[in-house]
Amino acid sequence: MSGIIVNLSRRGLLKAGALAGGGLLLGFRLRAAHAEEPVEEYVLNAFLHIGNDESVTVIANHSEMGQGVYTSLPMILAEELDADWTKVRVEAAPVDPAYNHTAFGIQMTGGSTSTWSEWERLRKCGATARAMLVAAAAQAWGVEPAACRTEMGEVIHDESGRRVSYGKVAGKAMDLEPPAEVKLKDSKDFRIVGKPTKRLDTPDKTNGKAVFGIDVSLEGMLVALVARPPVFGGKAKSFDATRALAVPGVRHVVEIGRGIAVVADGFWQAKLGRDALHVEWDEGPLASLDTAAQGEEYARLAATEGAVARNDGDAAAALEGAAKRLEAVYELPYLAHAPMEPLNAVADVGQDGCEVWVGTQFQTGDRNAAAEAAGLEPENVELHTTLLGGGFGRRAVIDAHFVREAVEISKAVKKPVKVIWTREDDIRGGFYRPRAYHALKAGLDGKGIPVAWHQRLVCQSFMAGTPFEAFIVKDGVDGTAVEGANDMPYGIPNLRVEWHMARSGVPTLWWRSVGHSHTAFAVECFLDEIAHAAGKDPLAFRMELLGENARHKRVLRAAAEKGGWGEPVGPGRARGLAVHASFGAFVAQVAEVSVGEDGRIRVHWVTCAIDCGPVVNPDTIRAQMESGIVFGLS
Repeated sequence: MSGIIVNLSRRGLLKAGALAGGGLLLGFRLRAAHAEEPVEEYVLNAFLHIGNDESVTVIANHSEMGQGVYTSLPMILAEELDADWTKVRVEAAPVDPAYNHTAFGIQMTGGSTSTWSEWERLRKCGATARAMLVAAAAQAWGVEPAACRTEMGEVIHDESGRRVSYGKVAGKAMDLEPPAEVKLKDSKDFRIVGKPTKRLDTPDKTNGKAVFGIDVSLEGMLVALVARPPVFGGKAKSFDATRALAVPGVRHVVEIGRGIAVVADGFWQAKLGRDALHVEWDEGPLASLDTAAQGEEYARLAATEGAVARNDGDAAAALEGAAKRLEAVYELPYLAHAPMEPLNAVADVGQDGCEVWVGTQFQTGDRNAAAEAAGLEPENVELHTTLLGGGFGRRAVIDAHFVREAVEISKAVKKPVKVIWTREDDIRGGFYRPRAYHALKAGLDGKGIPVAWHQRLVCQSFMAGTPFEAFIVKDGVDGTAVEGANDMPYGIPNLRVEWHMARSGVPTLWWRSVGHSHTAFAVECFLDEIAHAAGKDPLAFRMELLGENARHKRVLRAAAEKGGWGEPVGPGRARGLAVHASFGAFVAQVAEVSVGEDGRIRVHWVTCAIDCGPVVNPDTIRAQMESGIVFGLS
């Protein structure tokens, strides 16, 4: 979105907004329009601009990576504003404290928090702006604000029959003092929130106008690919750029912190140049690491006592006295995020400032990292958040490595530079969901009721050594490693969960659903094994153990009913089910599968039930669950 601020710079405007907590401020700007005349926009607060063309622009402070926040967040604000939804548009927020996450204190997107974290703030922004618009209209008409109402982007005075659109009164409203308190709607009066709503970003993604990071193109921009060490922790000893520089279109070969960058007129020239580059690598201490040896190390750790994440009763004694005992090991591999859009970042470093264009989940961290790499103060770096072609945690990187690469190269060659990671670069170069090893034991009494559960987890911590460690790692236990196991809902009286932090070296990172992606698998699979050993139906077995956990039981019952649990299945087919809660949502699924004569497993269908609390856009919830199922199966 091109545009200029009138009478107040963008940066100064937003700093003023940050002081108000919710960004309630004054100001206006002009933005380009399709017609010759520019649109005058009135900034009622940091999250809302209203144009004299009746457009309602919601500033989204969370990244759109396919999960639908560029629609659900505007829906929340538009509901309280009583906006005409057909006039609503969305724009990415710049980096500023006014847009910091309400829980984490930085501007970021992750942890399935975007909607609930902005629920109250955006409702208040919409309601406050609505009150200001009403007050401005009432003042012009010489009536009391209480005598006016709003509907579909208009202020209406029923007694006189007068009405005025928001765009006509926004300029006057902008000059009024925002009310200190506003009354929010009762949910029964919602007309936008809770209704299936088409996404605002779909048209531009369909017609090709949408700008992802990899689409950014600047005048004079070069493209860079980086040759990185073939072993994690390695570094370049020396390199010969002769053959690379001989490739037509290759302009520079420069050494940066993470490797050797080949900079060219376009992607393919940079790719050919990198292929021709000769580098001597020092592979470092991890050169001898292999999968088998690492697996043996994890098994050895799992045979020893770890840090205690949960300890109810006496699991060891209960196991010793159990009528029947079971043991199982579940091993899960490193997994790449593999977003559809490869990693990329564009940087333009100048003498006094730097601009960055990137699909990021960590605006604050990436802006600060860019400043450090450029040798500038953070306020001299402007970061533009583009659309993200998939995130899953991969674009929320604590060390901001792909942003740093772009800044370092741009600074070295004194031109705008786009760094692109090929898909092979990303798969080989980290960062992964940690490899995990679960060693489980259970004990049953004579009636087949579980009396003991003992679980040891071994995996790396991607929190250790980062600023997040102080908040996440407690009593030697990384909460993201054991979540989904240490808080399992089943009523087993003697339950112990331990964790061993495996040695680091291979870069790891949060990956869609974080620790739950491996703990839910281990817990639910082992529970099925226990139910089989007890000779009990897996659904009835779970329902009995869930006790007072009503939300777990509700989704489990719904999935079982819709999924035909207990009904006959076709030849060679079987059904399985599971239930799990994470990030405030309770989910149960039933899958019908078959195993072919060749041993190949086929999933025929999955029935899913979710209770995620209040729903803003049901279409988004459906899409999230469908994509999660496909993500899991693949």
